Amino acid sequence: MSDTVNPLFERLAMLAGSDVLEKLQRTKVLVFGVGGVGSWCAEALVRSGVGKICIVDSDTVCESNVNRQLQATSQTLGLVKVEVLKERLLEINPRCEVTAWGKVFSRESAGEFNIEKADYVIDAIDSLTHKLDLIEISCAAGVSFFSSMGMARKMDPTGIRAANIWKTKGCPLARQVRYGLRKRGFRGNFTVVYGEECLDNIPVNIIAEGTSNDKGRLNKKMPNGSIVTVTATAGMILASLILRDVLAGRK
Repeated sequence: MSDTVNPLFERLAMLAGSDVLEKLQRTKVLVFGVGGVGSWCAEALVRSGVGKICIVDSDTVCESNVNRQLQATSQTLGLVKVEVLKERLLEINPRCEVTAWGKVFSRESAGEFNIEKADYVIDAIDSLTHKLDLIEISCAAGVSFFSSMGMARKMDPTGIRAANIWKTKGCPLARQVRYGLRKRGFRGNFTVVYGEECLDNIPVNIIAEGTSNDKGRLNKKMPNGSIVTVTATAGMILASLILRDVLAGRK
């Protein structure tokens, strides 16, 4: 083992090689949305040696976050999510460059995030409109892009999969994303993390205004039930997509 390997990541270097670890330390990732999926993805990336990470989310921690979001505890209620998560990430690796943006991503604010300068973008946004905007802008910028679909209304983490957005099945949010992208004339390809399981006895609500499905109008404000074993698994798979991409030498 090289004397230059950060001892925090010795076991990773044993598995992937010190050259891969060096690449990870030079890698910059933007994570949009640090809720039940994005928070676990961010932690996995920092624990895997990613040297630069930017986390974006405008929300504060509330009680309903505690069952699934990494930074949500009884001691962090009311605090800004990205600030709490930044503190934790720096406790894991003080050498990591962590930038926290406590603001909403939108088409109007997109220029503030320097998306084109990132190596990877992770989309864990709930809002359908903002998710579509991020997809379009990231893919147009030529950035490697991975997106989380709907992880609510699922109980089985072994059913979480990664696939091309046009090849998913059984995920209501993925269906809405495809519909929205077609309306915008988008025909690109990118990988998403999704689950086919859908508990039919629970009504679906997608955070989108003015859209509907075969069960009626989708509610913008009403939340869906979710569980940490599913959301955290999705976050880990998103992080794994980046790690395997770097390992394969694509970056």
